Amino acid sequence: MAIQTRFVEYKHDNLTLEGFLAWDDSLAGPRPAVAISHTWAGRTTFEEGKAIALAQQGYVGFAIDMYGKGVRGSSVEENTALMMPLMQDRERLQQRIGKAIVALREQAEVDPAKVAAIGFCFGGLCVLDLARTGSDVRGVASFHGLFAAPGNTAGNKITARVLCLHGYDDPMVQPQAMLDLATELTAAGADWQIHAYGHTVHAFTNPEANDPALGAAYNEAADRRSWMALEDFLAEIFS
Repeated sequence: MAIQTRFVEYKHDNLTLEGFLAWDDSLAGPRPAVAISHTWAGRTTFEEGKAIALAQQGYVGFAIDMYGKGVRGSSVEENTALMMPLMQDRERLQQRIGKAIVALREQAEVDPAKVAAIGFCFGGLCVLDLARTGSDVRGVASFHGLFAAPGNTAGNKITARVLCLHGYDDPMVQPQAMLDLATELTAAGADWQIHAYGHTVHAFTNPEANDPALGAAYNEAADRRSWMALEDFLAEIFS
């Protein structure tokens, strides 16, 4: 096994974006691919590590970029300033993640008919919005994502299968939001799952998360269990 990586540039709104592609070059031919949508801080080594982990499982991993090449946040204030313009313009957010999927499908290593997307925190909302647009990706998985409906996708049919991996005690996403999402997904005809982990708050997959003021903390058990759930989900949707 030899994991290879490269950066991939693509554009949206005249903005140059840069994703991180990882694949195993010992495998021949195009293979299923998974886009990874980043947290509010922008694409970092965290998402790139997930792309490599997926490549080690035989997929193509693609850590996408929602902010622009080289744009990162390093504080709560900077992260908020980067995220909010897209949160306030969900159509633009949806178009941008759609461009990332187009760029992923164009890569020679990828089977364009077998693409999925996962996301963390803000990225979880991004992949849910991708599904809400009616995208033909096979499935989306949200890790401790935000659930608020965008307001511009009511009446759309969701064809992507949906997996949400959620900390039940996440102060940013109260239990009622989970119920509202379930109602929304059911109305859209989605094949959906929501896994809620008890005694678990926001950012539970990130070993560096330790911010009680934000309600964010790493949880080793939830991290392990949620990744196993993702592995099962990907095997199912790509079968």
